[in-house]
Amino acid sequence: MSLNNAANINYLWANLLIEELVRNGVEYFCCAPGSRSAPLAVAVAENKRAKSFVHFDERGLAFHALGYICATRKPAVLICTSGTAVANFLPAVIEASKKKIPLIVLSADRPPELRQTGAMQTIDQVNIFGAYVRWQTDLPCPTEAIKPQFVLTTVDQAVFRCKGELPGPVHINCMFREPLAATPKKISKEYLQSLKSWVETKSPFTIYTHAKPTFVDDDLKQSIELIKKIKNGLIVVGKTNREESDDILKLAKRLGWPIFPDVSSSLRWGNQHDSIIPYYEKVLKSKMCLKGFKSDGILHLGGRMTSKAFYDFIEEQKIEHYLMVLNHPLRNDPTHQVSLRVQGPVGEYCRALKSFLPKYSSRVPLKLCQDLSQQIHEQFDLEFSKMKEISEPLIVWVVSQNIAKDHGLFLGNSMPVRYFDSFTSKDANSIFVQGNRGASGIDGNIASAVGFAEGLKQPVTAVLGDLAVLHDLNSLAILKKSRQPIVLIVVNNNGGRIFSRLPIAQTAPQFEKFFTTPHGFDFKYAAKMFDIEYLRPETKKEFLDVYKKAEKSKNSQMIELQIQN
Repeated sequence: MSLNNAANINYLWANLLIEELVRNGVEYFCCAPGSRSAPLAVAVAENKRAKSFVHFDERGLAFHALGYICATRKPAVLICTSGTAVANFLPAVIEASKKKIPLIVLSADRPPELRQTGAMQTIDQVNIFGAYVRWQTDLPCPTEAIKPQFVLTTVDQAVFRCKGELPGPVHINCMFREPLAATPKKISKEYLQSLKSWVETKSPFTIYTHAKPTFVDDDLKQSIELIKKIKNGLIVVGKTNREESDDILKLAKRLGWPIFPDVSSSLRWGNQHDSIIPYYEKVLKSKMCLKGFKSDGILHLGGRMTSKAFYDFIEEQKIEHYLMVLNHPLRNDPTHQVSLRVQGPVGEYCRALKSFLPKYSSRVPLKLCQDLSQQIHEQFDLEFSKMKEISEPLIVWVVSQNIAKDHGLFLGNSMPVRYFDSFTSKDANSIFVQGNRGASGIDGNIASAVGFAEGLKQPVTAVLGDLAVLHDLNSLAILKKSRQPIVLIVVNNNGGRIFSRLPIAQTAPQFEKFFTTPHGFDFKYAAKMFDIEYLRPETKKEFLDVYKKAEKSKNSQMIELQIQN
């Protein structure tokens, strides 16, 4: 890297920031246009190893970055100008914090002499994201009075913190004085010379190492003692990685317990293992299950479950022994029943625990769950084969049975993710599933789906509700220029129909106006505005034909499905 080409001190510091991020393995930079952030944007443009993505809407840009991070498991960077541009990152920062994924925010800011003076496009950006960031700093205006190594070690600390024990977003607020353009202003040779040894390497200035957690015998004693007390146990699996699947399955086989896999779990898709109960939510609601299966213990691996039926079940069962394993220290216990909480990698925990447990012989609950789940599958298969009208459960059945192996699936919040949790076919292919289930909002879903496809380097099917699409229409501009084709399925039930499932539906005056908010729109002209191919099948057969063709297309398409209420 040549530092002599930097026009002035602003551009030198910006180059140091971007280069040090790249040296730390950060390669994806999402930039919103702006004046104050010009040195950062130019530094990205000129760095040959930095991949850039530009979008005019900061909120959509930020959610795009989240989708990319979820696919690659690598940090991504957000860059914006000063003022409310920074505030538009907040929803995505919250989502990143809740999902515990490594997002890095570089916000440009005014110098201290312009703060609290009424200067245009100036707000208080210091600690603007509050407790939702793992670490934040207010970087001073570039000056030769401060060693350039300070910039490098600041970046190294930011990357370390965003990838730490509790991964999440970090924020570097970068003050810049004029000139913001590349106006030449000489930098002293002594200042540049101090970076000579760093320039000659390709490594970060400060290299951090993460201690790898391991489970020793003493760590597992409490788990073993608790599991031995359980007579009728079950394993529930929330968000987990594919690499952990085999270890979970081997432990389940040793225990002889059924596995209830969430729709976000790697075990739910394309896995025919005997222990897996794909229709667990319907099983829990069946009369036979309630009669024949009284659980006294749960091993909960990974993130929280989507299904409300599961949480209702454990409340009713009054679970005596509840063991939870997560790779972070935060509480994940909405029903306040967890009796033993283990922190560490799920796969490694299962692998270590398995070697200490005897093989269990009691399989009555597993056999019951297997039989019920198979009956439900046969019932679904029969019902959906006869169905001609499009319904939300039918959409799930068609997509889950036909989505290609080389596609990712992005699920919107509210109804789509819940329906997929209930009705995803056990015959579905093994695919990568994602959604914004941290704070579970409906904002930024289109943008995240496109970022997810960019990170996967694969086509993606996105199933979103109508309000989520309305909420993120700006991101159709991102979808249009996506390098990977997106099949955007818009489930249009004319409003927030999830509220109809809640008790408030029976008691609230003017329920439709204040809760479901029917809008009466279709999305034909929105698709036309952004030059996206639009299709609106009316029957199951038409939808199946349209979806299969869309999967093979090299261009992104919108499929709108009108649901009659």
